[in-house]
Amino acid sequence: MSTPAPQHSAGLRIGFVPGVTLTKWRRIWSERFARVPLEVVEVAEAEQRDGLDRGELDMCFVRLPVDRDDLHAIPLYDEQPVVWMSKDFLLAALDEVTAQDLAEVRVVEDYGPDSIDLAVYAAAALRVPLSVARTESRKDMVHRPVIDADPTTIALAWRTDTQNPWIDEFIGVVRGRTANSSRTTREREASAKPAKQRPARPAQRQAPGGRRPRRPRRSR
Repeated sequence: MSTPAPQHSAGLRIGFVPGVTLTKWRRIWSERFARVPLEVVEVAEAEQRDGLDRGELDMCFVRLPVDRDDLHAIPLYDEQPVVWMSKDFLLAALDEVTAQDLAEVRVVEDYGPDSIDLAVYAAAALRVPLSVARTESRKDMVHRPVIDADPTTIALAWRTDTQNPWIDEFIGVVRGRTANSSRTTREREASAKPAKQRPARPAQRQAPGGRRPRRPRRSR
């Protein structure tokens, strides 16, 4: 059974997983489309697609991989993997770590309150993207890069059957399209209308024989 398409809305509702920062894009949006509401909602990585399928989100910044059935996804940037841990944890003394280092300690992959508690009490190292460790910065924890691990990727995703006309504009903002090259829906509709044709000028009368009548000469 197919999931119903999200309902059309007057603005945009954007979801994002932990670690994604939308400050720049929100500022640009408010400057260009001040009258179009833009709501942002943080979602858990395990539920990053659910809001799209339920029609609660128009778009979502997701962390790949994600099920792409009935989904558009534009990869945006990669994230450096790190281990996030207590300052008292064994690996905290290193400047960087490897997969071999992690094989000798307890590593938790799932990010959440419970896993953070484990890391705080030096019971485990939490493996997360660098953006998460920076966003949730804590004085009692440190992070170290995992130099031989594959990066994770953030992508902007939306359902293929979503009808919200402002999606194209938000994609333009995220991709760095300038205000001059960004066209609003109203402008697109206006450009799609056929141009008005000017009324034809009446043809000039010609003298018999196909010659134009001569203008009378001025008397000196």
